[in-house]
Amino acid sequence: MSLKHVPLEAVHRALGAKIVPFAGYEMPVRYSSDLDEHHTVRNAVGIFDVSHMGEFVLKGPGALDLILKVSANDATALYDGRVQYSYLPNDHGGVVDDLLVYRISEIEYMLVVNASNIDKDWNHISQYAADFDVEMVNVSDGMCLFAVQGPLAAKALQPLTNALLDGMSYYTFEKTDFAGMANVIVSATGYTGAGGFEIYVSNHQAEAVWNAIMEAGKPFGIKPIGLGARDTLRLESGYCLYGNDITDETSPLEAGLGWVTKFTAGTQPHNFVNAAALKAQKEAGLSRKLIGFSMVDRGIPRSHYALCTADGTVVGEVTSGTQSPTLGKGIGMGYVPTELSKPGTEIFVNVRDKLLKAEVVKVPFLKK
Repeated sequence: MSLKHVPLEAVHRALGAKIVPFAGYEMPVRYSSDLDEHHTVRNAVGIFDVSHMGEFVLKGPGALDLILKVSANDATALYDGRVQYSYLPNDHGGVVDDLLVYRISEIEYMLVVNASNIDKDWNHISQYAADFDVEMVNVSDGMCLFAVQGPLAAKALQPLTNALLDGMSYYTFEKTDFAGMANVIVSATGYTGAGGFEIYVSNHQAEAVWNAIMEAGKPFGIKPIGLGARDTLRLESGYCLYGNDITDETSPLEAGLGWVTKFTAGTQPHNFVNAAALKAQKEAGLSRKLIGFSMVDRGIPRSHYALCTADGTVVGEVTSGTQSPTLGKGIGMGYVPTELSKPGTEIFVNVRDKLLKAEVVKVPFLKK
C-alpha cells in the first residue's frame, strides 16, 4: 500500500525534517534532535504538523444519538464549543479507537480520530448510522491540523486572532478568525501535557497559516517538532497511544478509561456498544490494570519488554517505554495483575536478559 502525504510535506523537507512512514503517512519524525524538540515544547513553544489525523463531521437531528451509541462517554454533557475525550468500544470487550468529540451545535459534531484508524473507525460508526437521522462526512483529506504546544503557546498565537486565548478553558474551542482566515477551529487541546492549542484549517489555508504561526512564534523561540518528541511528551503525561497501550483486544476499564465509561447519559441508561459486558466486568472486578512505572535501576524500557517479579516470573509486558528527557530516567506503562498495580510496588523489566528494578507510580509521571 502506498503511503499518503500531508499537504506540507515539502515545507517539512525544506526545514530539514527526517521523514518516516507512520500510520500510513510520510511524517516528520524530527527536525533537529528529539531531546532538543522535547525541551522546546516543555519550556517554550513548538509546532507539530499532525494533519494525518482523521476528522468526521456528523450532522443532523440524530447526530448526538449516534455518538451516544458508539461512544462510551456521556456526550449529553457537551455544549457548543466544548470538547470531550472518549473511545469507541467494540462488541468483544476492546477498543476500536480513542477520539475527541467536538460539539459545534446541537445538531453538528466533529469527531477527531487516529490516523491509522480512519477507515476502520468510519466503517465501524457507519454500521450504526443507518438507524439514526444523521449525515456523516469524512473531511480528513481536506483538513490540516497543527498542534502549537508549550507554556508560551498562547502568547505566541495571540497576535493572530481576536479570540482571547489565555481565557480559553481546557477542552473548549472557538470557530474564529486566525492568521487572516475566517472560521478556523482553535481548540485548547493537545497531546503533550504542556498546554497549548490545536488549529484546524482547510488544506488551501495550511501553508499560509503554518508560516504565520512560525513568524508570530519567533520572539518565543518556536521550533517545528516531530513525532519523536511527541511520543516522549505524551508518555511523560501518561497519555495512552492507540496500538500500544489500548487496542482492539484491551479492556478500556483495565486501561484506566473507566473515567470516560459512563453507564448513564444525563439521567437515562447509556446503552452504548458493549455497555452491558463492560458494566459486568466492572462489577466483577479487574484481573489486571495498566500501570505506570519508573526505573530504579538504570535502563530504558521498550515496548514488548517483559515485566517480571523478582524471581523472573513474567507478569506482563511494556506497552510504552522511553527515557524521560524531563525526569532523566526510564519510564513506561504496561499491564500487570491487579495485585501488582499499587503505587510503590516493586517490579522488574527484562532488558536484554537483565532484570532491572522499577517501581509502580501514579501517572502522569510529570506532575503539574
